[in-house]
Amino acid sequence: MTTHRIRRLGIRGDGIADGPLFAPRTLPGEEVSGTPEGQVLHDIRILASSPDRVRPPCRHFTACGGCQVQHASEDFVAGWKRDIVVTALGAQGISAEVAPVLTSPPASRRRATLAARRTKSGALAGFHARASEQVIEVPDCRLLHPDLMAALPVARDLALAGASRKGALAVAATLSLGGLDLSVTGGKPLDGPLRLALADLAARHDLARLAWQEEVVVTRRPPEQVFGTVRVVPPPGAFLQATAEGEAALCTEVEMFLSGARRVVDLFAGCGTFTFPLARHAAVHAVEGSNGMIAALDRGARHAAGLRPVTTERRDLFRRPLVAGELARFDAAVIDPPRAGAEAQIAELARARVPRIVHVSCNPVTFARDAATLVAEGYAPGPVRVVDQFRWSAHVELVAGFSLKIA
Repeated sequence: MTTHRIRRLGIRGDGIADGPLFAPRTLPGEEVSGTPEGQVLHDIRILASSPDRVRPPCRHFTACGGCQVQHASEDFVAGWKRDIVVTALGAQGISAEVAPVLTSPPASRRRATLAARRTKSGALAGFHARASEQVIEVPDCRLLHPDLMAALPVARDLALAGASRKGALAVAATLSLGGLDLSVTGGKPLDGPLRLALADLAARHDLARLAWQEEVVVTRRPPEQVFGTVRVVPPPGAFLQATAEGEAALCTEVEMFLSGARRVVDLFAGCGTFTFPLARHAAVHAVEGSNGMIAALDRGARHAAGLRPVTTERRDLFRRPLVAGELARFDAAVIDPPRAGAEAQIAELARARVPRIVHVSCNPVTFARDAATLVAEGYAPGPVRVVDQFRWSAHVELVAGFSLKIA
């Protein structure tokens, strides 16, 4: 074994010593011993601990790979995530105010993808161990909402009913107004006997909806979500903000920055997370590449009351971004792209000189790249807000407004 000093925390939550050597569950300033294997330090012992080290609140932390930084204080994690954003912006030559981090509380995750595997004696359900296919059961998980914990025994039964011995099921579990909404991938082909078994399982566990390999097997109650005041039934496995608290924080930031806007375009609109809150005060054109999600948004809009006009468009914004001429009629935009960012679409927004743009992002690096495009075209960044919905993880989500400078 060798001794090392941890210099910093990497973007994946590992401590980094000279070499570089990556040391999971360590913190900057700590002296540790371990056995190097390639670039990873194994069999780690903490010889001198950081004052920011805390007792992990979850007893599964050392085995489960679902969380990376439960061993660090809340203030340390918030500062680390803030610094990731500052560093990403600095690499693009951007200096912007970064507002205090808003962190979702423990036991608030309303969606998660569980792993479920058959075994010789039964089945296991939980999360994968770190960098492993091993499934770790998490009966005392401190991350998931108490109502979402009910998906664990369901996932075990799903593995018994339809998993092969070769691999684990991926069970996307979401809380809805109607109850648990589950979408399963990685299982056996859906045939008559399996369909009957799954329908029985859904009844026994009182599920709202169960989908298998993207096909809905049974809907016992509509798995509705509420965006603003509008009820929407998303397609199975559709994107949803991870916590209700995180969604509320993002919506507050978006609405505050776009206050007074009359015509808004919502790009990568999903099922209407921002569309419907904004539509209380502005006409909104929602654009989304997923057929299922834009159809759900459109159905919600058609049955809603008390909103300004909501129009929808199914469009792949990576291959066919809205161009400047199409954007000219809007006085504000909100954009919430996947991790890859939206380089082409951001360029068109800048060309169109849309006066106000709110950018929601789950990747500080691509956000900073896109922000640099806007700044170069005369936009001033407002405060950047980190909204930490993925508590105890290395994931960083943020929102920021950009205003076109008046010449």
